[in-house]
Amino acid sequence: MKTLSRRLTLTLALTGALAASAAAFAVAADKGLIVFDWSGYEDPSFHPKYVEKDGDSPTFAFFGDEDEAFEKIRSGFKADLGHPCSQSVVKWREAGLLQPLDTSKIAGWKDLNPGIMAMKNLATTPDGKAWFMPWDWGDTQLTYNSDKVDEKDVQSLKAFADPKFKGKVSIGDNVDDAYALASLAIGLKDWTKMTDEQFKQASDFLRQVHKNVRSYWTDTTDIVQLLSGGEVDLAWAWNDATVQSVAAGVPIKSKKDTDEGMSTWVCGYVLFKDAPGNADKAYDYLNAVNDPDVAKVLVKDWGYGQANAKGMAGVDQAVLKEKGYDNVEKWVDKTLFQQPLPSELKLKMIAEFEKIKAGY
Repeated sequence: MKTLSRRLTLTLALTGALAASAAAFAVAADKGLIVFDWSGYEDPSFHPKYVEKDGDSPTFAFFGDEDEAFEKIRSGFKADLGHPCSQSVVKWREAGLLQPLDTSKIAGWKDLNPGIMAMKNLATTPDGKAWFMPWDWGDTQLTYNSDKVDEKDVQSLKAFADPKFKGKVSIGDNVDDAYALASLAIGLKDWTKMTDEQFKQASDFLRQVHKNVRSYWTDTTDIVQLLSGGEVDLAWAWNDATVQSVAAGVPIKSKKDTDEGMSTWVCGYVLFKDAPGNADKAYDYLNAVNDPDVAKVLVKDWGYGQANAKGMAGVDQAVLKEKGYDNVEKWVDKTLFQQPLPSELKLKMIAEFEKIKAGY
């Protein structure tokens, strides 16, 4: 989900500096609401009804990845709404960073996709409290330059470790997507059940991939430039990398039907505890982005789906087909859903991925 950088380079010594510097990356507008988000989501086409009602866009502050955002908020940075993805919501909630959502104030709450809402311990907890409004979702999938790569050579995700692609591969500087790729490559679809042996297999696969990596991309602009400039021919990337590359006239294709499949993530909005802004404006924003008309922008221009099922139903069928959302059920059995991970496993992944990137 996202045109954003996701870089895991935090240390405890940096957290204070990160909190102090966060405001420097803010786009100031309506000071009554601060949205802590991925870069790119400040696009006014995502919240026209907020502007219509409140007169201006909110103030946006940006983070590079959810772990960076987590440390900034823990160290004292104040915002009203945040935009984490499924694999981080539990961590944020258990750390006491969030407050429950009042779903009676969110128009279309009941229109949210039942499959997404059924993800365990995500939008709601067993006590019935709501903590997360799913909003955007999409895939991380094999992406390649069709002028330079024969499709038969990338039928398997194991192609990322094939020596023939040495120096021509890019995957995200993102522990979740990296281990989603590795989990699929070793035949694991439910990463919440990863054993110690499977963790070792997945990590070993990523070490083989590392030998082929020219660059770990940090945001959509980065990977689009790498692909369009011919620096890499094979990538593990989000939907919008293909959409933007094609729009720029580059022969980039995405491949959902590899032998092992693809990974699907869902991101959305949370309300921070001790939010400093106007609570009514926070709900105005949630209602604005959840408006069904916004689905047309998300799907057509970004290649992402909206969690509002009513919104997706209103998108032109030809556009849905073009972007791969006309028959979502077709891919379910070959998809790793990025469900929230056990905290201990996530910490192991973070530590190991840093070693892998460093060549160890």
